[in-house]
Amino acid sequence: MKTQEYCGYITIIGRPNVGKSTLINEIVGKNISITSKKKNTTQFNIIGIKNNENYQSIYIDTPGVYYHDIKNLKIIKNTNLIIFVIDRNIWKKEDEIIYNKIKIMNIPIIYAINKMDQLLNKNYILSYIKILSKKTNSTEIIPISVKKKQNVITLEKVVKKYLPKNKHIFPKNYITTNSFEFSISEIIRKQLIFFLRNELPSILKVKIESIKYNTKKIHINAIICVENKRQKKIVIGNQGEMIKKISMSSRYYLEQENNKKVHLLIWVRENV
Repeated sequence: MKTQEYCGYITIIGRPNVGKSTLINEIVGKNISITSKKKNTTQFNIIGIKNNENYQSIYIDTPGVYYHDIKNLKIIKNTNLIIFVIDRNIWKKEDEIIYNKIKIMNIPIIYAINKMDQLLNKNYILSYIKILSKKTNSTEIIPISVKKKQNVITLEKVVKKYLPKNKHIFPKNYITTNSFEFSISEIIRKQLIFFLRNELPSILKVKIESIKYNTKKIHINAIICVENKRQKKIVIGNQGEMIKKISMSSRYYLEQENNKKVHLLIWVRENV
């Protein structure tokens, strides 16, 4: 007798910097979505896949939803479950607007209260759970700390309860639908954000021009797309020092991810 399979889509949603990308990385066990304290770090929907025996959970990491950018919420219409990530006991205007939009969608919602480790008084979280439970009329409220790996497994167990009876969509060895090119561009973009911090917006894009393989190395040509000469000057840095740092750091992480030597050439180009 064939074992019954369960499979479904789970959309992780919340305002910027509440820990959505860190959560999906922790669940799938790999850095598929880049993390940063800077807003707009996640630019596209990232899909992570967790296989657990006869259960396949397909997680979608969304860009942080701003109160003026509600169109991002349209992607969750066909999802089976929503994980609404909240930053501790801090409920902001963006949280309220997201909540008002998703509560009418007739989709089950798990409220994940993240960054528990940053609350000195744990009684605060108990009182906040009561407030949130009364507000949302929900019993699916789970305090977590992704950074400290607290209650993430508990969250996954609750997710499994909502997965419908379905055949698995992806092979068991899949952890993401990201292309190799996309993964490379995200590693480079993370180094851009790390080294430039507040000097440039995190919406800078990285394009992969070419990838060539041989038995010993991966040869990658990439382009950092900037908006003007001022941005180009910042990315290149004084006598090319900044782009050298970005290239060296990107190459290190690419080699770690691929267990292979990487030859990386990065160009900086103004958008035309």
